[in-house]
Amino acid sequence: MANPSKEEITKAVKDKNIIVTGASSGIGERTAFLLSECGAHVILIARTEEKLKAVTDNIETLGGKASYYPCDLTNMDDIEEIGKKILADFGHVDVLVNNAGRSIRRSVHESVNRFHDFERTMDINYFGAVKIVLGFLPTMIERQTGQIVNISSIGVLANSPRFAAYVASKSALDAFSRCLAAEVKGDNVTITNIFMPLVRTPMIAPTKLYRYMPALMPDEAALMVARAIVDKPNSIASNMGKFASATYSLVPAFNVGIQSIGYRIFPSTRAGLTTDKKPNIAQRIFARILPGEHH
Repeated sequence: MANPSKEEITKAVKDKNIIVTGASSGIGERTAFLLSECGAHVILIARTEEKLKAVTDNIETLGGKASYYPCDLTNMDDIEEIGKKILADFGHVDVLVNNAGRSIRRSVHESVNRFHDFERTMDINYFGAVKIVLGFLPTMIERQTGQIVNISSIGVLANSPRFAAYVASKSALDAFSRCLAAEVKGDNVTITNIFMPLVRTPMIAPTKLYRYMPALMPDEAALMVARAIVDKPNSIASNMGKFASATYSLVPAFNVGIQSIGYRIFPSTRAGLTTDKKPNIAQRIFARILPGEHH
């Protein structure tokens, strides 16, 4: 699917209340700018008030409409309180973009004494996302209109090594969303999962090797979110993501074999965090064959 035009985005979002979580930087920030530019009232949620205020001020300077609500998206009580405030202030939400998330790049055998890694990723990527959905779903059903857009990962389709904690949390949200989609289809509420490739955001910055890898820019990722709102598909995935999913469904041994090669030729987390070396030939070839993959 081609990226939507500004006119198509404007038709889909003008005068709508759209929540974007994780809106203080990266994909969330660029999505907020794009949707506000096209006439949406964007409601920004993230943990750091100063950053949220800066994004809101910039949007308003450009003529857009934005509101912000600081919230710890790992705190279920905080999420519930913010949800009630937003509904009290605006009455309803037309679109919820679940973008906030945490990524951890570490193999399972390096995590045997780090169970908290799995807990932290589930807290924000799954429990936080589900909690915010539960807060706004009833009014969407009551109004017989609405959309929930989840920013998932290509790793869910590809089974990316070193991302077990992250991929498991995103997979849980994917499974929840697929079940929910069937339940609310008759209420004219759409659930869309975007299996996002690697994006050059602050989330991936600690892994210095990624500086040299193919990745989308945040503005390109924002256009994928806009496409989800315009077209309302059940899911959006790159061709590589679709291929990876198909290989695991049809020939799982092939998928595991390819991922095993990637696991062996890319450095571990600790090495990845401490080296500024450019990728070697094998790494470059692998990254070109499987663009957007996390290794």
